[in-house]
Amino acid sequence: MLIKLHDKNPSERDLRRIVEVLERDGVVIYPTDSLYAYGCSLRSPRAIERLRRIKGKQADELAVVFADIAQAAEYCRVDNAAYRLLRRNLPGPFTFLVPASSRTSDKALGKRRTVGMRIPGHAVARALVEALGAPLLTTSLAPDAETEYTTDPELIHERLGRTVEAVVDGGQGSTEPTTVVDLTGDEPAIVRQGRGELQ
Repeated sequence: MLIKLHDKNPSERDLRRIVEVLERDGVVIYPTDSLYAYGCSLRSPRAIERLRRIKGKQADELAVVFADIAQAAEYCRVDNAAYRLLRRNLPGPFTFLVPASSRTSDKALGKRRTVGMRIPGHAVARALVEALGAPLLTTSLAPDAETEYTTDPELIHERLGRTVEAVVDGGQGSTEPTTVVDLTGDEPAIVRQGRGELQ
């Protein structure tokens, strides 16, 4: 199923349809401020298992999308210096590696004790998390030589629609991934330079 959501004013009815899919252990493909991504509810062990199977060998590259920093603080341990950095750069195209709190399930973490924290600058991604009332476990679509199959929601639906319960059309996607910043050491360290320019 392909559901269109406008980033300026997402339809409550269509938002509810996607939330119902997520609440029933579904996996969706949705837009972010970088790449289109797979996502499922952090509260759904069955959906997390499916997402790990879809991702295969890259299953450790899962991140968590939050609606805002207050929600992220429930699942992540963030000190004052990290908090100030997050406030300057989020929402935005960043993945911040931070220590997980005990509230983040082992199923989501796997063998890791860190969380890839995301608060996208794309309104649709944040609206989904807010409407669901829970973070999304997420992973970007794998890059494709034919970029339109990872940026055009209709072509994404054509190619990957059978692997998920819904594809959310939030407009044309980007081909550039997030900037990954490790906040687990004494100083912030850029692991991968992507779309985001650290402030």
